[in-house]
Amino acid sequence: MRNLKRSTSAAVVIAALAGTAALATATPASAASYHCKTSSHTVDDPSYSGPDSDNWDFDVTLCAMRSGGYIYTTATVYWDGPYTAKNRSTYTFNKAKFQLQTKRSVSGTDPVVKSGAYTGLEHAVEHSSGNGNGSYSTGTLKSKAGSGRYLADGYIQLDWSGDGKSYRSPILFTASPVV
Repeated sequence: MRNLKRSTSAAVVIAALAGTAALATATPASAASYHCKTSSHTVDDPSYSGPDSDNWDFDVTLCAMRSGGYIYTTATVYWDGPYTAKNRSTYTFNKAKFQLQTKRSVSGTDPVVKSGAYTGLEHAVEHSSGNGNGSYSTGTLKSKAGSGRYLADGYIQLDWSGDGKSYRSPILFTASPVV
């Protein structure tokens, strides 16, 4: 009888676990998700002309999502800086920002619906790992959606220390798919 109780208890526990696992992995069919695009750009440090590598490789993932009558856009910046970046740390940039934009997709130039400047990029890049690598995520822009289609777009602007200039031309990346 004791073996029967154990077998019955084990069967009930296994059935309960299987039911819980099935519920945990199920997602609603209407759940919105981000549509993203990653693109890359290599930037040369104009203030450094020494013998070491000074290129910064940036990858930017731009994402857009439509949910509940709103458009949500966000971006993540990844970089692989020169290994000497750790030696210059906070002396690399005077300023650096990521400009995130929510745009309405139209024929011709897409108008900006909402925009946000994320200046935390400077601190993040200047405090990269020992190998000069890191990442930075912007906040999320939320915009009321009309009947049109929308996308996330954005660019990086860098003001290099020691070059005597302000922000350089924007470093452009490929926009997200439209939602």
